[in-house]
Amino acid sequence: MRIIAGIYGGRRLQTPADDSVRPTTDKVKEALFSSLQFELQNARVLDLFAGSGQLGIEALSRGAQSAVFVDKSRQSAALAKQNLALCGIEAPVLCMDSLEYLKQCEERFDIAFLDPPYGTGLLQQALALVGNVMGESGVIVAECPVAEETPEVLPAGFRKAKTKKYGTMRLNYYRKEK
Repeated sequence: MRIIAGIYGGRRLQTPADDSVRPTTDKVKEALFSSLQFELQNARVLDLFAGSGQLGIEALSRGAQSAVFVDKSRQSAALAKQNLALCGIEAPVLCMDSLEYLKQCEERFDIAFLDPPYGTGLLQQALALVGNVMGESGVIVAECPVAEETPEVLPAGFRKAKTKKYGTMRLNYYRKEK
């Protein structure tokens, strides 16, 4: 697993020794960041269910102003911290339940990445809350299996704007209704 582009491009990131984290493939990551390329500059990013932290780090590498990493797993939070240190980045890594974070968060973000463990119901729960921490022009990107149902409309006025399929998974992009 590596950073694809930007100031940290080419750096290799650490991965877990087991299958506890399912990293986003380089192909999907490249497509994701190509679709967000004009929104990354100075963006405030939330990497929810952060795992190794690769999505937030990629965003920082490509010009995001800041990122917050949240993961309930101590192993994942430690891995995200290790990967941030490998790139010389200082950013908050919170080892806590992602849903609780969304309930108490007072920050506002421009981009949110949601990539929870598949088949747990966490994605639907997070989608119901994440709009409350987003800025007016924010974009929410949710990764899930192709077969998993996701809502068309989220609370706080977000609507599914685009869906892209990659093999057995897909990315759902939500934007605020105008």
